Amino acid sequence: MFRFFCALTVLISSAMPASGAGSAEDGRKIAVQHCSRCHVVPDHNPNGGIGSTPSFRLLSELEDGMERFETFYSRRPHPSFVRIPGIEPPTKLPTSLEPVEITLDDIDDIIAYAKRLREWQE
Repeated sequence: MFRFFCALTVLISSAMPASGAGSAEDGRKIAVQHCSRCHVVPDHNPNGGIGSTPSFRLLSELEDGMERFETFYSRRPHPSFVRIPGIEPPTKLPTSLEPVEITLDDIDDIIAYAKRLREWQE
């Protein structure tokens, strides 16, 4: 299974254009709509999220934070419920969470939002 996730990470990463031309405001909306069920999103759910998941602000401050945002969909547990059109999910089994469908443009938006958070910290 580990090999599968590694292969999936490489496959998805190579399929994703790193344009960096996203909208921070759209990224925040996506984070509020989809990510805040597990992560704290600044100015939205300060007491929300799951205790074991890092907040968006913390992730943006990490040395490898931007890389984590760029590849989040291939990092566990995301592959089990995040769906990107044109990229085959790792399993045909039903998800235990409501699936989240996002596009590569949505990922650019999330990255733009994360970069804005990082800039506010500097």
